[in-house]
Amino acid sequence: MLADVSKGSFRIALVAVLGSLLVVGIIAGALITRALAYPGDRHTGSGKDVEIEVKSGMSFPAIAAMLAEHGVIDKPTWFRLYAMWQGDTTNVKTGKYVLKDNLPPRQVLAALVAGIKEVVTKVTLPEGKNMLEFFALLDAAKVAKARELEALGRDKEFLGRHGIVGDTVEGYLFPDTYEFRVNEKPAVVLQRLITRHQEVWNELLAKHPRDAAKLKDRLGWTDRDVLVMASIVEKEAVDPAERPRIAQVFINRLTSASFQPKRLETDPTIRYGCMVPVQKSAACQQWDKRDRLHRAQLDDKDNPYNTYQHDGLPPGPIASPGKGSIDAVLKPDGSEYFYFVAKDARNHAFARTFEEHKRNVEKYMK
Repeated sequence: MLADVSKGSFRIALVAVLGSLLVVGIIAGALITRALAYPGDRHTGSGKDVEIEVKSGMSFPAIAAMLAEHGVIDKPTWFRLYAMWQGDTTNVKTGKYVLKDNLPPRQVLAALVAGIKEVVTKVTLPEGKNMLEFFALLDAAKVAKARELEALGRDKEFLGRHGIVGDTVEGYLFPDTYEFRVNEKPAVVLQRLITRHQEVWNELLAKHPRDAAKLKDRLGWTDRDVLVMASIVEKEAVDPAERPRIAQVFINRLTSASFQPKRLETDPTIRYGCMVPVQKSAACQQWDKRDRLHRAQLDDKDNPYNTYQHDGLPPGPIASPGKGSIDAVLKPDGSEYFYFVAKDARNHAFARTFEEHKRNVEKYMK
């Protein structure tokens, strides 16, 4: 009797175990089937673009979690296992991606492994533009955002790392034609321009070692002072041939005992002080930069860049000077002129005396 009961219990237990195994097998089979189908199944989405960024140093689990958070994939663990099966967990490229939210995981992983196709653009930064004008050109070319470039160009720590003692990067961004990646990091962009400036600067100092030493000794100038003067020459000279003479005029005003007061009296410095510094005088705030300068701006002592009211050089460069203007300051023409006035759209009339200058003004400014 006990044997029959035991046999019955055994059969029941066996059926239960077999049934459990069957259920487990069915579930496991379903899971395996779903897992095998996962890479090719489209993710539920509307087909909209989703922007994500894979940053340097991100682990693959972090990448999978980010994709899930942005609705590009579901089941980040499965996505990770699929990438491990493919051997691609370490092959993902950094960069900013735009992915559809209804792609199969296989296509998502393939896009991340393929990486972003690098898009480059050329941009010309002309001589004589100030840093805000450069930043606007770079923004228009989609190289970097103007506001981010400006913030970095005024950042004390960034300036210090590059040996720039002023309040901004003005004057240290060399005008040239560059090729940049689209959506480049602002620091990379500015470092490139600063490096190019330093290359040209060192080249010119090597070309004019005695002239540079003589100029600095005579005026007590630093490299930055030479750069400030070069930026003024850049703004005043239209004909490149006149740069050494215009540079000499300004140097004569600062060094000749007969010229008093020691003021450069040049309009571009006033305009700069009204446009670029964060803090602007009341007269500058009232001025429309599309208009000519008025008496309020010419008489404005609160504008530190007003060279009609303040002796010597302004606080810093007022533009990005090119090679020719830097060269002109290091090697001026040695003439004895103190004044000049535009006689046409390109050239100037120069004068040694104020009386001669007044005659030129009457002649050419009518």
